[in-house]
Amino acid sequence: MAKFNKIDTINIIRSTGIVPVFYNKDVELTKKVVKACYDGGIRAFEFTNRGDGANKVFEEVISFVRKECPEMALGAGTILDAPTAVLYMQMGADFLVSPCMVEEVVKVANRRGIPYSPGCGTVTEIVKAQELGCDLVKVFPAGNVGGPSFVKNILGPLPWAMVMCTGAVEPTEENLTAWGKSGVTAVGMGSKLFPKDVIAAGDWKSISDLCAKSLAWFRK
Repeated sequence: MAKFNKIDTINIIRSTGIVPVFYNKDVELTKKVVKACYDGGIRAFEFTNRGDGANKVFEEVISFVRKECPEMALGAGTILDAPTAVLYMQMGADFLVSPCMVEEVVKVANRRGIPYSPGCGTVTEIVKAQELGCDLVKVFPAGNVGGPSFVKNILGPLPWAMVMCTGAVEPTEENLTAWGKSGVTAVGMGSKLFPKDVIAAGDWKSISDLCAKSLAWFRK
């Protein structure tokens, strides 16, 4: 069962502003990455359902998060069908994310009161997602559909929209300031928040520091 209810989870994502997106088949490495992000101030994290046995990694990681990162909402990404959504919800996922709209996932997520953020690339898709009950909509791939200016423009006619952008988000002051000014609710950030050489060296403090800097830039 999810630790947080739907409203609390969305508020955590909104207040944090940056949602790391990560997958690795190594359970212990994943735990260290999540803890490094938590120590840097991150309170929402998306573990992507990629690779064979990803659900087994998630099951161990979420148990670790409940004990060591009690204020963190842990979600599952790359959810492409209802059975997979149910599996992750049964393991306690606080939210679900897809790169596209999967209506069968909307139904099972709504039934359980779990936030579901489907990937959208047009105003029509965003409005459709809202009609189906998706409060926080993911714009993906955000850089290809227009970046920060896309968000700013859609919030004109849709000022109530809550948008989380993934793609073309970088841990730099210029990039995150631009996203912050667009009015976006949150941004998802993947590999650029976790440089391969830093992961290989096990330099978890560097990841914590980069998370803290990124949060400051975004919120400024």
